[in-house]
Amino acid sequence: MARRLAPTLAVVSELSEAELDALIAQATVDCYNEDEELAGFAAMIEDNLAVPFETTVLGVTVTVRKISQTESGIVAICVHGKHRQAIPILDLPLPDLPPQGVEWIAAYRRWAG
Repeated sequence: MARRLAPTLAVVSELSEAELDALIAQATVDCYNEDEELAGFAAMIEDNLAVPFETTVLGVTVTVRKISQTESGIVAICVHGKHRQAIPILDLPLPDLPPQGVEWIAAYRRWAG
């Protein structure tokens, strides 16, 4: 029986390996080490991902307000009411209708893989 992908995964999976590799090359051009490459991805995601957008984390609807880079990686700053939490972009569930620029998250996930 074929496994059916969630809509977001289907959108991301439509990108070929070559397309993802091209995005990775674009984000990491002129980088000399992994720290610079991470900064390149952070800049591309911040510049291209349409925020704010809503997604669900542990059954709770949250709003992703912005993307930030920390020592441990790239995080999404999520807000629910008065609560705020940074969630690693590698672990962030994406909504069924992903925001514009989600391909940069897919490329980052492939790079970090």
